[in-house]
Amino acid sequence: MKKIVLAMLLVAAVTAVAQTTPPPAPAAPAQAPPAAAAPQKKEIKDPAEYNAYVGAVQQKDAAAKVSGLEAFVTQYPNSVMKEDALEALMIAYQQTSNQAKMIDTAQKVLLVNPCNLRALAVLAFSKRAMAEANQNPQQNFADSGQFAEKGLQCLPTAARPEGTTPEEWEKLKAQTKVIFSGAAGTGALLQAKDYAKAQQYLRAEVEADPNNLVEVYHLALAYLAPGPTEKDVDGLFFIARAVNLQTGAGRDAIAKFGKSKYNKYHGSEEGWTALLAQTASTPLPPADFTITKYVPPTPAEQAATLIKSKKVEEMSFAEWQMVLSEGTPEDAEKVWTVLKGKPLQMVAHVISIDTSGKATKLMLAGSSDDVDAKRADIDLTMSAAIPTKDMPKEDTDFQFQGTPASYVAKPFVMTMDNGALLVAAKPKPTVHKKPAPH
Repeated sequence: MKKIVLAMLLVAAVTAVAQTTPPPAPAAPAQAPPAAAAPQKKEIKDPAEYNAYVGAVQQKDAAAKVSGLEAFVTQYPNSVMKEDALEALMIAYQQTSNQAKMIDTAQKVLLVNPCNLRALAVLAFSKRAMAEANQNPQQNFADSGQFAEKGLQCLPTAARPEGTTPEEWEKLKAQTKVIFSGAAGTGALLQAKDYAKAQQYLRAEVEADPNNLVEVYHLALAYLAPGPTEKDVDGLFFIARAVNLQTGAGRDAIAKFGKSKYNKYHGSEEGWTALLAQTASTPLPPADFTITKYVPPTPAEQAATLIKSKKVEEMSFAEWQMVLSEGTPEDAEKVWTVLKGKPLQMVAHVISIDTSGKATKLMLAGSSDDVDAKRADIDLTMSAAIPTKDMPKEDTDFQFQGTPASYVAKPFVMTMDNGALLVAAKPKPTVHKKPAPH
């Protein structure tokens, strides 16, 4: 779509240049124009200069036009028509597929008029295309964004060229704004990682061109990339919209990505199919559009659910730990009543061993979270010293029997006494991770 817009505005420029009204024969100096909003008329006083200019811009063959215009700007470097000639030359290079010369000439146009919208659009568009083709992407995205932002700054105050009607000028500004918004937004997203700026610029372009797949997809990323924010809802809308706009290869990948983001935000896939159906015919989020955000249960709520669904005797050590440390006093008491004073046979990971006393003391990790953190959550005192031949090593698993005597909720440590070695090794039970605390 952007290529079409760029081609349209360049064709419009060719037409405007070709229709330049020939100036009158040299005569007395023209009177100063009255103060008015209309563009100032450009006149070439020298007939030879005029003939050289008209002869160049009226060439039908693009290569011949390039030759004529290059000669003109070389011979008349201070011509009143220099900007127009360079703009026409830029377009002629585009028609001959000489991108390097087109870019070089666009930069020369900006030396004459830093707010020439066509030249800024050519540079913003071309630099972005080069970056997306992996040609020095970091620098070209940065350049593209700078030209685009300059274009957006110039749009409100840029002077209407001579020979351009107000209607044509508004159309040109609308066309270039699409290019500027897309280039500025994409550069902010992919190069600067400035997501707020990317959202601002890309949203403007998508609102102007809601069927542009690339920009809709980039806008979705701009909303979703920063992580969980209140703008995720808009991001989910536009990623679903992108799924509908993508009809070829890549659709499944976009849909998979969108569904995963939706599931993470909403807590389930329920409603994703309906969102796809809605965005197939609705290009922008309605004013009342919303998606319910999933709020995970608190550890206390998880503990309450666990108490209702599982017998204490069937819980893992990590599940006991969760209820005793995160549950309500009532739920914790239900678990502790079952555990206290009852011998338990289990497997834990040895953190440290103390053999200084009459009875060996071991600091153990019973939950996989604490094993990973190398943090003891069991303080076990054996009934006697462990024989040297049976002494476990640190950072190994240890099978034992112990009797819960007390516990500290946070940081969780269960104190066990009457520890004993297991004669017959028990198979290691499944160890569950604790839910992340909130």
